[in-house]
Order: sequence, then C-alpha cells, then structure tokens
Amino acid sequence: MKKVLAFGILVALLMLGCVSEESKEGAMEQIKIYGSGASFPAPQIENWISEFSKVNKNVVVEYASKGSGAGINDFKSKLVHFACTDPPAKKSEWEEFEKLGKPLQFPFIVGAVVVVYNLPVEGLKLDGETIAKIFMGDIEFWDDERIKALNPNANLPHEKIIVIHRSDSSGTTEVFTTYLSLVSEEFKKRVGAGKLVDWPVDKLGRGFGGKGNEGVSAMLKQTQNSIAYVELAYALHENFKMVSIKNAEGNFVKANSETISSAISASSAYVPDPTEGYKEDPKLFLNAKGKNSYPIVSFSHVLLWQSYPEKEAKAIKSFWKWVLTEGQKKIIDGYAPIPKEVAELGLKAVESIRGE
Repeated sequence: MKKVLAFGILVALLMLGCVSEESKEGAMEQIKIYGSGASFPAPQIENWISEFSKVNKNVVVEYASKGSGAGINDFKSKLVHFACTDPPAKKSEWEEFEKLGKPLQFPFIVGAVVVVYNLPVEGLKLDGETIAKIFMGDIEFWDDERIKALNPNANLPHEKIIVIHRSDSSGTTEVFTTYLSLVSEEFKKRVGAGKLVDWPVDKLGRGFGGKGNEGVSAMLKQTQNSIAYVELAYALHENFKMVSIKNAEGNFVKANSETISSAISASSAYVPDPTEGYKEDPKLFLNAKGKNSYPIVSFSHVLLWQSYPEKEAKAIKSFWKWVLTEGQKKIIDGYAPIPKEVAELGLKAVESIRGE
C-alpha cells in the first residue's frame, strides 16, 4: 500500500508540473496591446474591449482615456500600440510620425458633442451664436434676454452662468470650438478652434476647467447653474439635461443615434486613404444640412503603424478587424456606427499591417 501511495503521489506531482508548464506556456502566448488618447470614444472602446475579450482570450487590450493630445504624444513616443484622436492628426503631426515609421489613420466610430447644464429648467433651447456668447462670457445671467427669446416659456433664474470646459488637450474641445467658429465669426476671431484654447470667461471668474470628459462631468454635477460640453455617452450615463441646438435648417434637435446618423449621411465629408489620414477635413461634418441633423458630430480616429513585431501585429489586426466588423454591431448609447464604405477603408488599412 505504501508503494502504491508513493507512486500515486509521484504521478500527481508530475501531472501538476505538466499543468503548471502548460499554464506558463498559455500565459506566454497571451499578447497585450496598449492604446491611449481621446476620452470622447472611451466608453465605446471599453465596451468593445469587454466584448472582444470574451471571444479572444489570447489578446489583452488596455486603453487609457487621457485626451487626444496626450494620445498623439504617446503614439509619437511609441509608448502605445495605437492612439485615438477625435479630429484627425494634422499634417505637421503626420510628418513627425513619418520620421518614425509609416502611420495609418481612419475613423472607427461616430459620436456627438452635447451642451449640458445643471439648472432646474427642462427643455432648454439654444442656437450656436448664443452658445458661443455664453462660452465667451458675454452672456452673464441665465435670464438674459437672448436666452429668454429662445425659451419664452421657461422660468429662467437670475443666476450667474458658470462655464465648465476641458483643461487638457482635447479632441472634444477641438470639435466644439470648430463648430462655434463656424457659427460665430466673433468666436472665431476671439477664441478660435483647437485642442486647447484660452476661454475669455475664465478671466471673468466664471469659467473652470476639468480634465477629460470624466472631469467635466464630475464638475457639472457638483456645480449649480453651470453649463458644459461633453461627449454624448457621458451625458447619457450621468443623465444630464441636454440642450436642444438649432441646426442648419433652423430646427432645434437633441443628439441621439438617429440625429447623428442623419448628420453623417447629409454631409459630403471626404475620408481620405488611411495612408494620408491628415487630409480629412472635420469641418465638413459640422452643422450639416438636413432637418433632423444634429449640428456637432464627429468621427473618432485611430492611429496605427503599418508594421509591428510579429505577435503584436497579429494582435493589433485581430482587435481592429473585430472593431470594424462585429464591433460595429455592438454600439452603445451615445454613438453611431461608421458608414460601410468608411469601415471598408479601415479594414483595408488593417489588412496592410505587417509583422517584422
């Protein structure tokens, strides 16, 4: 019996060793890919990562939501495998990438920037010119005549408007300020469009910055009589009150999947080949025609390299092919899928990625 028992223990130990070795080999086969950048698409990316991991156990994807500008810097420094930016990378940035390798850029999701507020008033309506004046600080009180004219039946309080904006280098800010520069010549001259701008309202003591869509959302919740801009998914998640914005056809519309899709289909936006992604003009999507079109929509873009180490290349291709196919069927509230022809452009770019 002792010999049999000893033999059984030996076999068990050997089997345990085999399992341990197999576990090590399995762990070694797991590839991690890292991304960073825009907070605009972050809720959708996080959802995709969760869904993708259910069917692809050997690829682990991690994404840091830190702003488009920070993502571009990470990509340029090769700290991440991919970066996300809302407006496409500019030509100057593209030329820097080309010193390091061959970049690719294409849209992967459509979202919207919404104006949200913390005020005991329902159904607030604003036009672009009035929003621009609020964010420049020219309109000080909620019961200003220009706001009352757009909301004649609203019980607007005589309270100072607190303006909350992004403090970091932000694609959401660039989309929002590009729209305001289109609809307000004064805003274009005094503030302009960009990832980081100087907000005149800050100098008046009524403007405050928050980091990321997450930070702005947290500040809005805590600040009575405030107004801000965030990506639609954050507004829906926090159940914020959203402004109905006057569109190019003169209709007041709220952002949702239908009004976002209407804006994309009504625009004549040109999406270039991913090897020349910087040539895209995001202004073509803003203030689009169509009675049901929401005026502040944007693609979010991904930056990739055309070559990676072999195993990383396979993992990158696996994830982004999934995003552009199955992932487009798993869109959460706050976003809309990209048009089929845009997805096909992205797929061709992903297929071109090679392992070294």
